Amino acid sequence: MNILTIPLRNTRKKWVKTLLLLVVFSLGVTSIVSLNYVSSVVGESLEKKLTAFGANILVMPKSEKLTVSYGGFSMGDMLLGVTDLSESEVMNKVTSIELKDRIAVVAPKLVAMAQVDGATVGVVGVRWEKEKTLKGYWALNGEYPTTPDGVVVGSKAAARLNLKQGDSLELGGAPVTVSGILFPTGSDDDSVIFAGMDFAQATFGTPDRVNFVEVAALCAGCPIEDIVHQLQEALPDTEIQALQSIVKQRMYSVNFVKQLILTVSIIILFIACCMVGVTMLSSVNERIKEIGLMRSLGFSRKGIFGIFCFEAMIIGIGAGAIGYLGGFALSLEVLKILDMAEDTTLSFNGGDMALTCLFIVGVSVLSAFFPAWKASSIEPSEALISL
Repeated sequence: MNILTIPLRNTRKKWVKTLLLLVVFSLGVTSIVSLNYVSSVVGESLEKKLTAFGANILVMPKSEKLTVSYGGFSMGDMLLGVTDLSESEVMNKVTSIELKDRIAVVAPKLVAMAQVDGATVGVVGVRWEKEKTLKGYWALNGEYPTTPDGVVVGSKAAARLNLKQGDSLELGGAPVTVSGILFPTGSDDDSVIFAGMDFAQATFGTPDRVNFVEVAALCAGCPIEDIVHQLQEALPDTEIQALQSIVKQRMYSVNFVKQLILTVSIIILFIACCMVGVTMLSSVNERIKEIGLMRSLGFSRKGIFGIFCFEAMIIGIGAGAIGYLGGFALSLEVLKILDMAEDTTLSFNGGDMALTCLFIVGVSVLSAFFPAWKASSIEPSEALISL
């Protein structure tokens, strides 16, 4: 009989209490592990979903502003040196920067004016596959265009021009068909007509030319300033503008979720520690006579202290292993429920499992420190006096 066999015999003898403690502690570890896995992917996954609510970086041509005045009377500002951007060049350079994996969507825009039944209306050329990703909040009465001559009309523009789905009109002398009407968005999108980029370039501009480019960048893994700096180096003849308000709103949402998960994990860990400590303290009170006998047989204070710490270690190893496996499986289900599993690949890592078990063993031993110290402080005479 030694400090290794005594804890094993005690856990086997009081298997019901041991099993309940192991189950409770394992559930706590499962929750912590699953929350940790979810937290590791929620930032990027959540921000990818937030890209559907607009861009956070604008790429525009460089321009100089000249204020014109005469005799103390201001005649307004004039923009000098404004040129269009090359769509292919901008797209290639944006996707070639070092942080290109942080670029979610690159959506070019060509803006022009057209006359429709004597009324002037703005026309915006877009790449539909990019725009649908960037404007995930759009809702249509109708459908997105499937032919080059299809257009989508904003709600205010449709009301002003008395247009509905299926109507035909001319833009720049070219016939087009209204494929869908945008439901009100509360933005400038309500007042314009959206057309395919190829149609807009052929009708209002020249091939491969755009006025500006919207970029949706993922900022959870790196500062937005780094992405802007690399874009500026790749496109020196352009102005790169980060929409800081949008960036801060998204980062606040991402960080709030991460901090919430961390707080919940700490609370669960604290409760688990309390459970281990209370159970071990109860065990000490129940085994006072047994401890007294062991002390009288020659067991030292360190030996008694080690017995209870080893019992906590056994529970910690079991709870760590079971909890990690359960947490890994649970995290996959949670990500599916949150609709974040498609773009995320979680892989089982034996090293992480070993570190988790080591950490949980440390926590359980630390939780049992006071009960073990109390047990080691019991004098043989105190325990044997009640025999």
